[in-house]
Amino acid sequence: MVLLTFNIVNIEAKCKNGIEVSDEERLKISENNTKAILRILDKQDIKASFFVEISLVEKLRNLLKAISSQGHEIAFYNQNSSSEEIENTKRIIQDFLEKQIKGIRQKDNKISYESLKLMEFSYISNIDNAGILFPFKRLKRDTEIIEQDGLSIVPESISPYSQLPYNDFVFQVLPMKYYRNMVFETLKNDEFVLIYLNSWQFTDFARYHFDVPFYRRLNSGKKMEDKLDDLLSWINEKEMATSRMKDYIF
Repeated sequence: MVLLTFNIVNIEAKCKNGIEVSDEERLKISENNTKAILRILDKQDIKASFFVEISLVEKLRNLLKAISSQGHEIAFYNQNSSSEEIENTKRIIQDFLEKQIKGIRQKDNKISYESLKLMEFSYISNIDNAGILFPFKRLKRDTEIIEQDGLSIVPESISPYSQLPYNDFVFQVLPMKYYRNMVFETLKNDEFVLIYLNSWQFTDFARYHFDVPFYRRLNSGKKMEDKLDDLLSWINEKEMATSRMKDYIF
């Protein structure tokens, strides 16, 4: 099973030459990038899970409505929100969408499992920092979903052969031929492959002049769209099963 997920997050990088990009412009970039992702998913008829950074949820109501109406899952991505902020946002957006938010993803600032269970989340999909040296730091990890404190804990996927994780950075820099082989070989060994990308990776950095490392500019923007389209076309060609996170877990 291929679990395709996207983090909707604003790009935090500063701009070169003292150029300023307002919070409103950053939000619009995230919205446009997400719409590009949705067009590709619609073209390939594949459903995915979108983890929305909690501070952006209420600012992107119309976008979240569109995502949900197209059959994709809405979940939360916690960067630095408090338990109270998460709980309030969850209640408000569930009333707005008339659907339950079951999943949450965390990286640096992690709320306790007990607190998340009390908020009626059903699963947690934690991720690690992804950088140019990250793939070489941890070569072993569990790749099975476990139950803890009444929650399903979904780990990041890792190739059992190359030992590369399926994070946003690896997708961006690996040649697609190698990435497809990695997915194919992993599914021979594991029950699922969890892939995650960030909405900011679809930004046209030449247009906005964000000061990002050279290796993060590679295959970004339109090249990232083409790369995603290529992967999904291959998944359909090979008739691989795909699923939203909440459907696969429950």
